[in-house]
Amino acid sequence: MAIDPASAASAYANAARHQAASEAGAAIPTGSGASEGPSFADFVSEAVSDAIATGHQAEQVAVDAVAGEADIVDVVTAISAAEMTLETVVSVRDRMVSAYQEIMRMPI
Repeated sequence: MAIDPASAASAYANAARHQAASEAGAAIPTGSGASEGPSFADFVSEAVSDAIATGHQAEQVAVDAVAGEADIVDVVTAISAAEMTLETVVSVRDRMVSAYQEIMRMPI
């Protein structure tokens, strides 16, 4: 499995923010309370925003290539990153739907 550079950079940035928060004495999410740290909705929202940004970046590079301002290698790289991001989003969506269906089948 290939590692997406954008995902790696995002993970590094999150780790850096976590480290900075711990050094500053801010509350570190421990999972013991609902009010600590970012919520799951925030996480999903940020991930979707990153996916949309990747798609927009790929579109912009393609437009630049049509205008003669970008190299074909840049276009292929951007499209590959957008494709990988889309596949990841679809995979996560499928897993979430599957989990929801499994929860709905549970007896009450």
